[in-house]
Amino acid sequence: MTAIQSLTAYQILAAAGLIVILPVAIYLAMTAKLRESALVAAAISAGFAAFTAVTIWAEGVMPVIINHTTNLWGVQVWYDLLIAVMIALLFVVPRARKVNMMVPVWVLFVASTASIGLLAMVARLFWLEQRGESAAAASDPAKSS
Repeated sequence: MTAIQSLTAYQILAAAGLIVILPVAIYLAMTAKLRESALVAAAISAGFAAFTAVTIWAEGVMPVIINHTTNLWGVQVWYDLLIAVMIALLFVVPRARKVNMMVPVWVLFVASTASIGLLAMVARLFWLEQRGESAAAASDPAKSS
């Protein structure tokens, strides 16, 4: 039996995440001018929400608590998730306030769903910012030429 044949479904899923994220991270690092996409952020949020729903349906919620409280690695991963979400909010919240998003409601959504809510918040932020840019360009003919 080869090494690939001996992988569990969970190991394959974990590896698939790395295989998808690594090229995206390299692209983000190398792209000089990145176009923010509300649709991409919303699609990733919806896809991850669907995966999470399947996981909750299949395994329940208790494994999340067990995963993060059984050993130091579980607690470390929990802290890493909390820190990553807080760093993201440090960048997102000021921009969200500028476009009059209901920041406390969004932060509660992010706090209860982590990446799912954060991606949804970013999608809404990008959409509002792009809508504002379009409106500004339409009202100022000098900017659109």
